[in-house]
Amino acid sequence: MMDILVADDSAFMRRVITNILAAQKDFRLAAVARNGKEAVSLASEQEFSLILLDVSMPVMDGLEALIKLKEQTSVPVIMLSGDDDRKTIMEALALGAVDFIKKPTSLMKVGKKWTENFCLRLKAVVSAEESNEEQLPLQQDLHNLEDPQPHNKFSAVVIGASTGGPGVLLKLIGQLPERIQLPIFIVQHMPKEFTPSFAARMNQETNADVVEAADEERILPKVYLCPGNYHMTVSNGKIKLDQRPKLHGTRPAVDYLFRSAAAVYGNQLTAVILTGMGKDGALGMKEVKKRGGYTIAQDEKTSVVFGMPRSAIEEDAVDEVLSLEMIGRRLRRIVG
Repeated sequence: MMDILVADDSAFMRRVITNILAAQKDFRLAAVARNGKEAVSLASEQEFSLILLDVSMPVMDGLEALIKLKEQTSVPVIMLSGDDDRKTIMEALALGAVDFIKKPTSLMKVGKKWTENFCLRLKAVVSAEESNEEQLPLQQDLHNLEDPQPHNKFSAVVIGASTGGPGVLLKLIGQLPERIQLPIFIVQHMPKEFTPSFAARMNQETNADVVEAADEERILPKVYLCPGNYHMTVSNGKIKLDQRPKLHGTRPAVDYLFRSAAAVYGNQLTAVILTGMGKDGALGMKEVKKRGGYTIAQDEKTSVVFGMPRSAIEEDAVDEVLSLEMIGRRLRRIVG
């Protein structure tokens, strides 16, 4: 049973979440807070599996509460946000929130689809946190091993991520050298309202140039983030954006980017699959490896949710399974 603390000043949202959790056998609403101060106090007195934290609250807002919570507990925190909370959400992810969920604007918006997605994301985070972190055969602890330079000469890097990805990406992008010598293309599962703020936040974290990708944009040595609600591919030296149907229930999809980049760059491509639930990116990674590219999956220990890396490993699509620290070291050498 997953004990959940809900902190939200909205009686409407507290009622919505209470009703959802009551209908789920795996969840239990263990406590409710009406502001950040109450949430911090409750977390110091009780043990929870997960904390749902609203961004905008009186007395102490979600961001301040998150900072205090991270100082006193390792319990994962998911932020609840409205459309006006975009910059704050980016800050929260940088501070250690594992995910964020957009709040419905009315009872009419609380349908089956929103409820299923809400429960799925809660389960993914808590299941990962409560796992025994059993290591798959391909996983290696490379912290104390020599860091070899991959044999290929690379022309591009593609990265895919979902749940837990924003915080991980901010760390990786922040470690890039001032001048990168090749393009980095990123697909992060994220609503369209938030990708401009996320691109801007990544740009603040690094000396490299980070932009939200545009259709028909000429490819240069930059970091390109796929905008929400679009798929991103590469062709003839340009970025292509389209709105074909969702793949794996999401748009953007990692697989579309990885497959197109594999066809363009062949054995001069590096593909990285990071934390996230589901299997998006696994078949794309397999195509990259088939064409001689170099493929990396984030390890279970440093992943918020190991679903996407695990799926790629099970497809035999991964050359190395590395910690976040080692992935950062690899990327610096490849792009610098």
